[in-house]
Amino acid sequence: MVIHTNIQSREQAEAQAKVLAVKQLKRQQRQRQILKKIGVYLVLGIGAVSMIAPFLWMLTTSLKEPGSVYSFQRRWWEEWLPLSFYWKNYVNAFYVVPFGLFYLNSIFVVLCTTACQVATSALAAYAFARLHFPGRDKIFFAYIATMMIPGAVTMIPVFILLRYLGWIDTYRAMILPAAFSAYGTFMLRQFFLTLPKDLEDAAKIDGCSYLGIFWRIILPLSKPALATLTTFTFMGTWMSFMWPLIVMNTHKKFTLPIGLAYFKSLHGTDWTLLMAGSMMMVFPILLVFIFCQRFFVEGIKLTGIKG
Repeated sequence: MVIHTNIQSREQAEAQAKVLAVKQLKRQQRQRQILKKIGVYLVLGIGAVSMIAPFLWMLTTSLKEPGSVYSFQRRWWEEWLPLSFYWKNYVNAFYVVPFGLFYLNSIFVVLCTTACQVATSALAAYAFARLHFPGRDKIFFAYIATMMIPGAVTMIPVFILLRYLGWIDTYRAMILPAAFSAYGTFMLRQFFLTLPKDLEDAAKIDGCSYLGIFWRIILPLSKPALATLTTFTFMGTWMSFMWPLIVMNTHKKFTLPIGLAYFKSLHGTDWTLLMAGSMMMVFPILLVFIFCQRFFVEGIKLTGIKG
């Protein structure tokens, strides 16, 4: 009887020890997960602050009074949060230089370039993804290979060609060279390959042409990819500086990036007006990204799935 009691007590002690060991192991795993999350959030927080800080400085600088950007009498927190907001900087930016004209030039160039690039990329991607013709894959790989050529290498030959055509100092020189994109064609082709072919087969049975399939089936299903390419093209063209600087000579045809540089040279870097102009330049990009954010994120997840 005593032996049986000892065996039971020993088994109970072992069971309790196992339960305590399991609880301790779960507690340690929970602590590791908490520490891991803290580390991840800390790294993400530092990255977010490092990205937001320049934008915040640009915003606060654009609202400071002229000549008060670098003041040693201010406290450190007053550099980031000024006590008074000088909204006149945004108005003065339009009077000092023809900022409104630069804005209209940029809008015109960006809209034309984005529309042309999205249209040509979609048509080329549809041909490479859905149509069958001799040498299709070889032509596609040769087209994609142009992405490996740096832009600085093709800049001079393209400039010589445009000068031969008499397009220097015209909007065509800024729009047409950027109207075709190997990257856009590649991205849309990868997305088109993920679309089911059953819809196309049904449309062919109903007598729909290739162009009708492209317009009625492919494009409506490709809104995420098209929004992604539109966002990329808009941002790249809107912020383009080097190529418009090379091909444009007339002051009235300058775009915003060149206008800001011209504005800077005129005033010996008047930071308040320059940051006000920069804020007005960034605003359309934020609007486009907010408007296309849902399609943009979905397109990033879906493009490139199938090769």
